[in-house]
Amino acid sequence: MTHWSLPSKIGFYVLLLAIAVFALFPFYYAIVSSFKSGAELFTVDLLPSWNFENYFAVFREQPFARNILNSIIVATVVVAISLCLAVTASFALARVNFRGRGLLLLTVLSVSMFPQVAVLSGMFELIRGLGLYNSLGGLMLANLILTLPFTVWVLTTFMRQLPKELEEAAYVDGATPLEIVTKVFLPVLWPALVTTGLLAFIAAWNEFLFALTFTLSNEMRTVPVAIALITGGSQYELPWGNIMAASVIVTVPLIILVLIFQRKIIGGLTAGAVKG
Repeated sequence: MTHWSLPSKIGFYVLLLAIAVFALFPFYYAIVSSFKSGAELFTVDLLPSWNFENYFAVFREQPFARNILNSIIVATVVVAISLCLAVTASFALARVNFRGRGLLLLTVLSVSMFPQVAVLSGMFELIRGLGLYNSLGGLMLANLILTLPFTVWVLTTFMRQLPKELEEAAYVDGATPLEIVTKVFLPVLWPALVTTGLLAFIAAWNEFLFALTFTLSNEMRTVPVAIALITGGSQYELPWGNIMAASVIVTVPLIILVLIFQRKIIGGLTAGAVKG
C-alpha cells in the first residue's frame, strides 16, 4: 500500500470502516437491546444500560440451560461421528482407485447442497420409524445429513494433498490401510480436522428446521428453537429483551471460537475451492 496516493488510502480505510460497521452493528445493537426492558426497547440508545434482568429472566422463565446443554451434546456428538466416518471415507475417495470414485465424490457434494426442506419429510418418517422422535438421538441423526457430506468433501481435499511417499513407506513397513489412516495420516491431518470439525459444530449448533420439526417438548429443544419460541406474558407481547439476551448468550462462544480458528477456517475453505 506504500505506493498508494493519500486519497486512495483514505478511501480504502473508509471502505473497511463501512464494511466493519455494516457487519458488526446488528450484533452490537442486539447487545444494547439485551440490557433494555419495557418501553426502553422502543428508544434508540447506542450505549448499553447494563441491566442484566433479561439475562436472568431467560434462565428463570424456561429451561434455557437445558437447551444449551442439548445443543452442546448434539453438536459435539455430530462432529465426532462426522469426523470418524469422514476420515475413513476420505481415505478411500482420495487414495484408493476404484471405478465410479469421481461420480461418488460428486454425489457427496450434491447431497451437501440439498435444501433441508427437500429431505424433511423422508427424514421425519425415518426418525419416527426408528423411535427417535423428540429425542437428542433423532437430532443427531438428522444433523449428520448436513455435516457428513461437507466433512467428507473437505477432508478428501486435504487427503489428496498428502505426499504419496508417506503411504508407500507405510505399506513397505507392513502397515494396513487402517494403520495408515490412524498412525500416518491423522497426525498430519489435525489442522484439517480442526477446521472441518469447527465448521460442522457451527452448522449443528445453528440448525433450526430439523430441531423444530423433530422435537416436541421444551426439555428436548436446542437453543435456536428455544429462542424462536420465547413468549411474553400475553399473545400481544413479544419479549425482545429476553430474545436478544438469549441470542447474545449463544452467539458469543461461537464468535470466540471463530476468532481463535479463523486462519484454519479460511485455509480449509480455500483448499476446498481450489483443489476440489
